[in-house]
Amino acid sequence: MKYIFVINPIAGNDDKQRLFSRIKSTFRLIEDDMILEETACKGDAKDIAHRYAEKYGKDCVIVSCGGDGTVHEIANGLAHTDTPMLILPLGTGNDFAKKIYGTKKINVENVIKAFGFYNGNIRYDVKPIDLIDYNGEKCINVMSYGLDTKVETLGRKIAGKFPAIGHQAYNLAIVPVLCSSLDYKINVDLNCIDKEGREYKIQHEPLDYTLFAICNASYYGGGFCPAPDSKLDDGLLDYALCHPIKLMQAPPLIPKYSAGKIDEIKQIDSGYIKSGRIWSVDGEALLGNCDGENFDYNEVNFKIDPKALKLCFLKG
Repeated sequence: MKYIFVINPIAGNDDKQRLFSRIKSTFRLIEDDMILEETACKGDAKDIAHRYAEKYGKDCVIVSCGGDGTVHEIANGLAHTDTPMLILPLGTGNDFAKKIYGTKKINVENVIKAFGFYNGNIRYDVKPIDLIDYNGEKCINVMSYGLDTKVETLGRKIAGKFPAIGHQAYNLAIVPVLCSSLDYKINVDLNCIDKEGREYKIQHEPLDYTLFAICNASYYGGGFCPAPDSKLDDGLLDYALCHPIKLMQAPPLIPKYSAGKIDEIKQIDSGYIKSGRIWSVDGEALLGNCDGENFDYNEVNFKIDPKALKLCFLKG
């Protein structure tokens, strides 16, 4: 088996050299191959993953060594191929990794050990997971609009200037964002399903809202949790729609939103979505992002893409 380690050199973890040196030592003792590929610019991780998937198919594993942006690119490169992705969370937020490893406090050393990269007994389970298809691109984690996109954008800027503060950058970003307007507008036409399996529509032109998260997984923005019960292979997307709130209402809601207690927030509606269309009210770019990466679309057509990606999970 060939393990292709796709490394983002500017990802948050500063101890990468020591980690990879130890992993290299292990691979010298086993028959599997370790190949290191370092990214140089946006889009490299996707291209590298796709190239190796075409060449080796199921006989290789693409190891994502970065943060959520690297995971996003590799998922796009591997969608609908036989090549699985394995995630070593070396970024700042590592929000998708929080879901698959079941903790908000990820220790990358423990993840590396659990997969066997330190002792040569490499083991994992490969399972197919869903993706979100949006305008032909793939989202593995969360697509969001409104307040959370502003927080994501500012949080990344803060983390870039002060890497040592890590995911706390997103918590710091909340304060200035809350000082601006919390009332946004979009047009929506959504195909939803309730908990009893009955289909219904949400249609507004426009929809007044504060934030709107459409989730394949659970966490985003450095650990906020709009979809605590999400399942990666159920063919459904969870959503959390927060109706307009005032500045003074926001502070007590933030801890609940972070902890995944959305059922306790009366301003938030939640449920399931299979597909939909979202477009701007003025023709300008939407205030939205996928997997923490802002997009410049003025219209997004999205749908669940069932079992589109093979992912490596820790053995139980």
